[in-house]
Amino acid sequence: MTKTNHLKNESEVNEMFTRVAPNYDKLNNIISLGTQKLWRKKLLAGLEFKPGIKALDVCCGTGDLAIALANRLPQGRVTGVDFNAAMLKIAEKKAKAIPNLILINGDAMALPLEDESFDIVTIGFGLRNVADKALSEIYRVLKPGGQLGVLEMSQPTNSLIKVGWGAYFKAFPYLAKLAGGHVKDYQYLKKTSQQFVSADQLARMIADAGFKAVNYSSLNFGAAAIHFGIKE
Repeated sequence: MTKTNHLKNESEVNEMFTRVAPNYDKLNNIISLGTQKLWRKKLLAGLEFKPGIKALDVCCGTGDLAIALANRLPQGRVTGVDFNAAMLKIAEKKAKAIPNLILINGDAMALPLEDESFDIVTIGFGLRNVADKALSEIYRVLKPGGQLGVLEMSQPTNSLIKVGWGAYFKAFPYLAKLAGGHVKDYQYLKKTSQQFVSADQLARMIADAGFKAVNYSSLNFGAAAIHFGIKE
């Protein structure tokens, strides 16, 4: 995760994700109804991996997607970037035995990385917080021909699923409390998920940022989506 414009200031955002960090992995399983691992596998399955390439995971959080990338690229190099030190500390513990993964503290809206330095960039469950600026930064650090992969919450289009999804999100902050989370923090996360754009709208945003061959597939009846694009 990284900072967002929905809270008052950078300090509030940092404090919120620091509180969330200890239960983040467990609660992500609740949010995705236990399917987040499958979602990450589908994201990676849509990318082309070549030996020796460089990959970047933006808003890497506790590191699961960055670690999955590193395992797919044993001869390559993977960098994970996140705004929150508590999240990165958990990621570092998980990644101790992974030599080709580098984790750094940085802002998705001003990546501390050189232009055109990565072959693949991914972002999982972080784009809704930083969408426009992060997309332009991702485009900047990708090499020509580089691949973008986005895993993000979305908006169901089926009316019955939409009603059920809305009811689930009303209950979610209180389920999170039972699992050790803070209700107010997860009310905020619920709000950002519910208010984020549809998969069609996100595809247009990615195209507007300069990416070509933009396509997506819906997950869990539209509750989430995987988007891909290419920098020409």
